[in-house]
Amino acid sequence: MNLVSADRQMVRAAMAAPYLERGEEHDLALRWRDDQDQVALHKITMAHMRLVISMAAKFKNFGLPMNDLIQEGHVGLLEAAARFDPERDVRFSTYASWWIRASIQDFILRNWSIVRGGTSSAQKALFFNLRRLRARLSQGQDNLTDSALHSKIADALGVHAKDVAIMDARLSGSDTSLNAPVGGTEDGSSADRVEFLESEEPLPDEQVSTMIDEERRNVWLGDALKALNPRELRIINERRLSEDSATLESLGQSLGISKERVRQIENRALEKLKTALERETPEIATL
Repeated sequence: MNLVSADRQMVRAAMAAPYLERGEEHDLALRWRDDQDQVALHKITMAHMRLVISMAAKFKNFGLPMNDLIQEGHVGLLEAAARFDPERDVRFSTYASWWIRASIQDFILRNWSIVRGGTSSAQKALFFNLRRLRARLSQGQDNLTDSALHSKIADALGVHAKDVAIMDARLSGSDTSLNAPVGGTEDGSSADRVEFLESEEPLPDEQVSTMIDEERRNVWLGDALKALNPRELRIINERRLSEDSATLESLGQSLGISKERVRQIENRALEKLKTALERETPEIATL
């Protein structure tokens, strides 16, 4: 049996499965929750597979295989069965609908584009409602600009117009490889798109210059720190040279002095450092 015929058989079996009465559904849910009865789980899921198929059909326009959408919806159905509380006065189909839809939508967001998107609730709402709202709001308004349309959609969904414009651009275009050729260069050779990306990093000579300056400052600071006594050096290290700066109070407690005394020692140590740096490296005043 090939994959296509197996899928068709599964759909036929789902559509032929009997509906469950409220009492029967409750009993099956109890058996699954309390005894992990696999037969009960199978009956519940098969009775609701038509709901999965119906919901998957609503997302068929996103260009993904219908069979995959149904499989992901089934995953959501199983998740709903695992979390369903039969003691609550709600039918399983009502509870499962949210899980089925969420599972299908997550699958679409993961596979619709190689660029990950729709990570927030606002972005998900845009992704799945933008086309429908755009068609409805632009109906009969041929002169409506994109900016005005984006503002209307933003108001309807409670998001920023800028986010609408970004999502609209994503949905209207396709993914492009950075290795795709774009035009030609002056010498007639082709170039890849990645070669036209502008780096935000400093130029190599700037990076080297910065590295040399930092090394020079570290040497200057190391020499100046020799002018401090052990207690001053500890306070400067913990207050000024550590990523997690210690408080005056915590240093005072560990040294057995008041926090005001710690502050005085710190100020005196900073003055000693300044004097040592100016004496040993006069050029530091120009940096």
